[in-house]
Amino acid sequence: MKEITDIIEAYHRTLTAGKRMALATVVHVEGSSYRRPGARMLVTEDGQLTGAISGGCLEGDALRKALLAISQQTNKLVTYDTMDDDDDAKFGVQLGCNGIVNILFEPINVENENHPIALLEQATKQRINAVLVTIFSMNNRANQPGTGLLLVDNEAHLIVENRFGKYVDTVIQDSLTALRSEQSLFNTYSFEGNKLTAFIEFVKPPVSLVIVGAGNDAIPLVGMASLLGWTITVVDGRANQATAQRFPLAQKVLVAKSSEVISQINCDAQTVFVLMTHNYNYDLGVLREYLNSKSSVYIGSLGPKKKLERMLTDLKNDGFEITKEQISSIYGPVGLDIGAETSEEIALSVLAEIKAVLNKTPGTFLRDKKDVIHSRSMQHEPVLEKRIVEKVLTISEEDFSGSCGIGPM
Repeated sequence: MKEITDIIEAYHRTLTAGKRMALATVVHVEGSSYRRPGARMLVTEDGQLTGAISGGCLEGDALRKALLAISQQTNKLVTYDTMDDDDDAKFGVQLGCNGIVNILFEPINVENENHPIALLEQATKQRINAVLVTIFSMNNRANQPGTGLLLVDNEAHLIVENRFGKYVDTVIQDSLTALRSEQSLFNTYSFEGNKLTAFIEFVKPPVSLVIVGAGNDAIPLVGMASLLGWTITVVDGRANQATAQRFPLAQKVLVAKSSEVISQINCDAQTVFVLMTHNYNYDLGVLREYLNSKSSVYIGSLGPKKKLERMLTDLKNDGFEITKEQISSIYGPVGLDIGAETSEEIALSVLAEIKAVLNKTPGTFLRDKKDVIHSRSMQHEPVLEKRIVEKVLTISEEDFSGSCGIGPM
């Protein structure tokens, strides 16, 4: 999400400067690649890059392709294939990943109110889930429709580049499937023998980190979370500690009683809490309110396991019934076991654990992982054809080249 935010900010700077630009998006990957579908990079006509589509090996060539797209004002799909040993020399790049990466380059036409970055901005305006649809063809390089549909999770706001004519409802239904399953997917559509692929991308809001405690050890946690692009709230009962001056990277700094903390936080599936006030009673009060609301999937407690066990015992003695589901969301001692000692190392440990929990991964050594690093269930490879929904639509050329517009849900 930070990459999208950075791209939107760079877009507005470029727009103010009166420069032309293009958006490069990884739309499809086969085999291994440093970045997955949905990775983006904004390229300006003077060569400024924001975001990344690889580990640095593709950016040089991608800059040239983006400049060509800007010059010609047409979408372009470029394939980088390193499945063969000689392909690195062929393409003049060093991928080192033994994979095929398809990147779509879209010049940004600011006169079109629904251009790709405008849709990205719509998707990130609120803390809501959204779906973006990008349509491309790996068979017909001259036909690259591009990013064309935005659907947000209240299902009441829809922006459509009407590239599917009267069959747009089919694409909307596929987008709803991605939205409800909270998973990106690929679908293929056949238009009079011309096969198009739709990258139906599920976009969720950034992690909202609530740090309960404004001590000095919270400062590196805020700094590292900011680097990740997370939304940060720092809250404490001490007015002299919880200040914007001490935490300039936090979006919100609150002074509140422990019983008032949860009520001041808009919790969603991406909201996580870390208790680190070093004040037993304050942490206990917040934990009590957290369990009463149970509107988050993660709360971490800094300190020894005995502290957390004591808090849970005190709550039970007060008549509080704690369910197994609630227990499953409590992590204490907080963090992954990396031998952390300093506040900076502890911050690294805590953020790594939160990331693992939200992604439902065990947080173990990649060396010991039996499968590939990234799940390939979303890839459009021949071996995965059974997983891809094949939709054959009899659409005329007039239907397919429909005009841009905004359509109601």
